[in-house]
Amino acid sequence: MGLQKILLRQHVGALTEPVVKVGDKVEKGTLISKPTGLGANIFSSVYGKVSEITDDAIIIEKDENQPEEFIKLKGEDKLQLIKDAGVVGMGGAGFPTAIKLGTKVKYILVNAAECEPLLHHNINQIIDNTDMTIRGLKYVMEICKAEKGIFAIKAKNDKAVDALVEGCKDDDSLDIHLLPDIYPMGEERAVVREALGILLQPTDLPSVADAVVINVETLLRVAEAIELKKPCFSKNVTVVGRLSGGVKPHVFMDVPVGTSVKELIERAGGIDGEIGEIIMGGPFTGKACELDTPITKTTGGIIVTQAFEDLQGEKMGLLVCACGGNEERMTDIAKKMNAEVVCVQKCKQAADVKGNLKCENPGNCPGQALKVMNIKKAGAKHILIGNCTDCSNTVMGSAPKMNLEVHHQTDHVLQTVGKDVIRYMTNSKHVPQLGEVEKEVLVQAQSIEKPKVETNEVNAVSFTNEGGLVISLKEGKDVNIEFVID
Repeated sequence: MGLQKILLRQHVGALTEPVVKVGDKVEKGTLISKPTGLGANIFSSVYGKVSEITDDAIIIEKDENQPEEFIKLKGEDKLQLIKDAGVVGMGGAGFPTAIKLGTKVKYILVNAAECEPLLHHNINQIIDNTDMTIRGLKYVMEICKAEKGIFAIKAKNDKAVDALVEGCKDDDSLDIHLLPDIYPMGEERAVVREALGILLQPTDLPSVADAVVINVETLLRVAEAIELKKPCFSKNVTVVGRLSGGVKPHVFMDVPVGTSVKELIERAGGIDGEIGEIIMGGPFTGKACELDTPITKTTGGIIVTQAFEDLQGEKMGLLVCACGGNEERMTDIAKKMNAEVVCVQKCKQAADVKGNLKCENPGNCPGQALKVMNIKKAGAKHILIGNCTDCSNTVMGSAPKMNLEVHHQTDHVLQTVGKDVIRYMTNSKHVPQLGEVEKEVLVQAQSIEKPKVETNEVNAVSFTNEGGLVISLKEGKDVNIEFVID
């Protein structure tokens, strides 16, 4: 039947410590590894025998027969069951859920944005398993003594929205907040800002806004732990890309943790022709992986991409954003595009928080002209960006005027499935909420009086390049204005 490779770290924190040995028989739900510090329990997802234990994984030789039954958890305390089940944030972060829920808050915000392009498993879950998803939220609200539970979901997902409306209609403690279809509306602080109107600092946790943010699949695993006494050993995954089964996303529910990327791709029809890379995760935040890479509790997507464009050694600058791939990931993409990286710039809103970049205001960009100018001055002909929708839009306001060819780190992914690449923002940042009527505002430009402008002395620095002028004005804490005049 093959081997199941179950990693010892599938969460924020350190490697867990195995509690089984080579030769032990295991079943679905057998505890095989426990945390020694911050972390979560890890369980066997299959019936079989432990064949090897490495520094980072337990490898199980699977039995031919794989019954659906699993070893059940014991106890009745809801928070303890969540901890014992090893539930973590299933949206990618992997923070142990029991720790997150160990505080009293007013709001539980459900991240149902499924923000990464092409991924569909969260939306499918809401449509197909609405009741259990909502019950998961109610359990979390009970544990945190929260007064309000709010689903934050993109308005475009009308079937899922309708399912939530029907499921929540008789409960005044539940609400739905509609999000625009732009990236990164699923970022934790973006969810807080959109649903509660509170902009957190990059170092703030949602608790500062009296809230907990929890992924929609995590709610399902919470409900399973409490109602079914089921350990967390399965994951919902979207497989998409250059596949013989077509470019339409293939959604697989309850995939046993440890299943290889290769096996899931084969279930989706197999690879179709020459490829560029295989990504584990989403187009923005995922990373290249191999066919034998095992899925974990935090795996959301597997994407098979077309071949990369060959830039034949031409010079490229990287604009690294907190919303997309890190510098290592973008450097890897540049290498695969056969480009020479000559300059690396960080997005002006990317704050370094303990070695990780956090956007100061996710999805709202003040402009990137100065960063683009620095890349141009370094001699680059190309700029590779991984920015959010709005930042990409602002890059397009300056880079083409400097004769820089713009590439987005998601290009090869979106082109694979025939979707438009990310350049100019075409969707509104604002959507009407349920029950609201969108107001049309007609503006007669000729009737608007020109505002009076008061001039004051300000600190200013300017840069000139090939006939263009960049002026950076800075006054006070939150003002940073840049103009590019062609």
